[in-house]
Amino acid sequence: MALTPQNNEAFLREVDEELRKDQAAALWRRWGRAIAIAIVAGLALLAGYLFWQHQRREAAGREGEQMQLVWDDLSAERTAKATPALTRLAASKRDGYRAVALFTQADLLLRNDDLKGAAAKFGAIAADDSLDASFRELATVRQTNAEFDTLPPEQVIARLRAIAVPENAYFGSAGELVALAYLKQGKRDLAGKLFGQIAQSDRVPPSLRQRAVQMAGVLGVDAVPAEAGTLGNKATQ
Repeated sequence: MALTPQNNEAFLREVDEELRKDQAAALWRRWGRAIAIAIVAGLALLAGYLFWQHQRREAAGREGEQMQLVWDDLSAERTAKATPALTRLAASKRDGYRAVALFTQADLLLRNDDLKGAAAKFGAIAADDSLDASFRELATVRQTNAEFDTLPPEQVIARLRAIAVPENAYFGSAGELVALAYLKQGKRDLAGKLFGQIAQSDRVPPSLRQRAVQMAGVLGVDAVPAEAGTLGNKATQ
């Protein structure tokens, strides 16, 4: 009896399914063990990665607690107690904690009037390429500030030129040092212009802007702080 089109289609589907089953069974017999090993290995790697992430979070939390205890001890003038933990944190594999600990060590040297030691510590931070640029730029500014009286003005300018620009987060501090270096060189026009830019910047702390206004005025530059200009504009509206 001839098969109808419907029966023929159903027959072909059954044959195709059986063929697929045979192919799958053959594939499993040949590669099943390797596939199982690969799955187990993948799950083991995933579990290891999750455990590693957990350990990192735990370690970071512990270091955060240690850093807080260090600051508590330093605030209470217990420097000797804080020093061992601070030394360990300064060798941390976590960039943030390492940088903060190194800055704290440098600040302690400044507190003890050890400008040379503090400058060396800041210099080490500035030279550490593994740290974020913001840490290194801040360290460069702090190092230059500590060494300012002993550096030739051209070295101050060369070191801070790329940081003493309005768009940089440390423009105020770096710009002030560069402007003072210009004054040492007798370049009053450049110093006045830079002090004027600092005075006009709304990203600079108010105390620094006020100093910049005064210095700019002494140098013949009319510099109005940014917020003063804003208030004046509102008053005329």
